[in-house]
Amino acid sequence: MVQQVKWEFRSRFRTNAFGWQGSALAIKRIGEAVKEIRKTKDPILRAEGAILLLERLWPALQRIDTSSGSLGTATCKAAHELVQFIVDAPCTDQVREKWLEKLWQAMEEDGVDYLSEVSERWGELCVSRSLASRWADDLRTTLELSWKHGGYFRGGPACLSCLLKAQRYDELLWLIDKAPYISWFYRKYGVGALAALGKTEGAIQYAEASKGLNDGSSAIASACERILLDAGQHEEAYRRFAFSATLATTNLARFRALAKKYPQKDSEKILQDLIASTPGEEGKWFATAKSLAYFELAATLADESPVNIETLNRAARDFVEKNPAFALDVALASLKWLAAGQFYEITGLDVYNSVRYALDASERVGCREKSIQRIESLVNTQNTDDFVQEQILTSLNRLRKNG
Repeated sequence: MVQQVKWEFRSRFRTNAFGWQGSALAIKRIGEAVKEIRKTKDPILRAEGAILLLERLWPALQRIDTSSGSLGTATCKAAHELVQFIVDAPCTDQVREKWLEKLWQAMEEDGVDYLSEVSERWGELCVSRSLASRWADDLRTTLELSWKHGGYFRGGPACLSCLLKAQRYDELLWLIDKAPYISWFYRKYGVGALAALGKTEGAIQYAEASKGLNDGSSAIASACERILLDAGQHEEAYRRFAFSATLATTNLARFRALAKKYPQKDSEKILQDLIASTPGEEGKWFATAKSLAYFELAATLADESPVNIETLNRAARDFVEKNPAFALDVALASLKWLAAGQFYEITGLDVYNSVRYALDASERVGCREKSIQRIESLVNTQNTDDFVQEQILTSLNRLRKNG
């Protein structure tokens, strides 16, 4: 017999628990609740805790201002993990059916689709083919009627997901063709059906033809990439879809995501391919190359494409002692772009630091006089702004006198 748990989060997720400006607190409480559920060792209890939290999300959060989008992001992330807890829990169909009834009720009452992933993964939540098939039969008529009259049925993704789980592939593809408009929201299940039938290229063609008016290309590219990876066609997946499928908040995070997916590929080659995929923006990869200790590549990027002056000066400062040759290249690149007028809102301190780091690094490398001559040449050969020219020469003279 499974023991009962007194969940701490229960009292924090009561109806209208958070006010209009309660987004930050709600995000914190969601994280705490998921952590509490995660640390529960019994998979049945973990699933029941997940269901309880999913049931309580909308009632507790319904008054909060969601315009920033941060709460939606937090709830989606939480729902993804909670759904997986329920999918992974070993139980009978009878127990799972009771769980599904609770989730369906929570989903119907959800006012802003916090539980959209619950519907989209309903087939997975059913676990067994027979249970998924029964749900598909129950939902199909409503879905067809809503499509026929141009309406929207919240249980539509659940129906399609169940048909996919039940392996009723031909029926699923036929039904998707009845949709009133093209949408990846629906057609992704058709892609899954074709992939399951072993029709790799057919699934990719179907996916590429699935972009509707409001659909992004990244999700489609990601699905195509996954199909090829699952088929063992790693090089093809990399060449055709890896870059458009792999997005991140920073270039370094994007590189790491790609390197994780393609461990068989040389990491520097991945970085070079990423740089090549963003022509005209090569300098934006400088910090990534530096962080990965590809110093020669980073120096080349800084020399060939403008990089934020603060980024360059910070790198020169940090590597004056550890890697003075690299610091010198970076500082000279900073001065090159200064002289070329590539930076805006420049201060005298910015210029002084560029010169200072260049001379400090050149002293360690043993080419101080040569570097001074190069800096003077930059000022003389470029159509340099009067202010920048004055600041470079003043900084240079000052530092030369100080030795």
